[in-house]
Formats: sequence, C-alpha cells, structure tokens
Amino acid sequence: MAQDSSKADFWDKRFREKFMPWDAGRVPAPLARFVARHPERGRVLVPGCGTGYEVRYLAQAGFDVTAIDFSEAALEAAKGELGPLAHLVRQADFFAFEGDQTPFDAVYERAFLCALPRRVWGEWGGRTAALLRPGGLLFGLFFFDDNAKGPPFGIGAAELDALLTPNFELIEDEPAEDSIPAFAGRERWQVWRRRA
Repeated sequence: MAQDSSKADFWDKRFREKFMPWDAGRVPAPLARFVARHPERGRVLVPGCGTGYEVRYLAQAGFDVTAIDFSEAALEAAKGELGPLAHLVRQADFFAFEGDQTPFDAVYERAFLCALPRRVWGEWGGRTAALLRPGGLLFGLFFFDDNAKGPPFGIGAAELDALLTPNFELIEDEPAEDSIPAFAGRERWQVWRRRA
C-alpha cells in the first residue's frame, strides 16, 4: 500500500477497512452555528467529502452542494450515507477540478488540508482561491499542531496565514468545542473571505 496521502489508494484502503478515526459521524457544532447566523446560500464545494455528513446538512439547509473525493471507496461510503442525495458527490481530484467553470460562493474545509502532505499545501491555497468568486468564503475547521508525521498534518497559525493571506482575509476565528479525539484542543473554526 502506498503511504502517500496524496494518492487515492491510501484513502481507499482506510475506507474499505473502516479505519476512519477522523469520521465523527455527525456535523460539527460550529458548522451548525455558522449556517444559522449566515442566511446567505449559494454554491458550495466540499472537497475530500469522505462520508458526507456535511454534504447532507448543507444541502438540507439550502446550499447548492458539489462534493468531491478522489477515493472510490470514500465515494461509495458517501453515496451509501447520502441515499437520495448521492448525486451531489462525484469522483474528482481537487487539484484538477474545474468546478463546472463557474466560481463557487464557498468552500467547506473539514480534515481536508490536514489530510494532504505539506508539500502540496501551497498548491491547495492557490487552488482554493481559484475556485472561489471574489468575496466568496472558505469556512470550516482547521487542525493546528506541530506534529511532524501525519495524516493528520497539523499546521501553525503563521503557516496558514502565509498560505491564505495573499488571497483571503480572516473574518472569524474561534476554538472548536466538539472535536473528535484526534483533533481535540487543536482545532479552530475559521472563516476566510476571498479578496477581490
């Protein structure tokens, strides 16, 4: 098995063996609060959607959701979880995904960046900005840690700022109170706005 988390087979093996310690089995409380206090809806991309709990939640809240994962096994899990909403997920590589040529209003982050090897983080920042319209939002939970190994690969606040501030401004930042054990005490809810 390849030990490179930038490859689909790394995740296929984990989903097929049901080794998914990142899977909370629910929608995080900060996401529910964000949706409640932000009445705007629009097109949202959920990259690395995994099992897809947030896909259902966002769709039922009125968002036009596109969810992608490059792992075939993850997509099988998501489609099984989503049932009649399974059409919202598709197999795609985030770094090659064009978003149907129309910029998204938002991108949701949950355990996607920390699943990626550090060597592709710069590309992630640029790709996220390219997929969003000016004024669009990158919102979600970010894993802050100085661990050398992963996944999950923790990031420092200064590192995240360096990745995002060329194209984004931070508009919300608060600790997460209901993280899964692997992320507990090291996860923050953040919202970044795409600069014009």
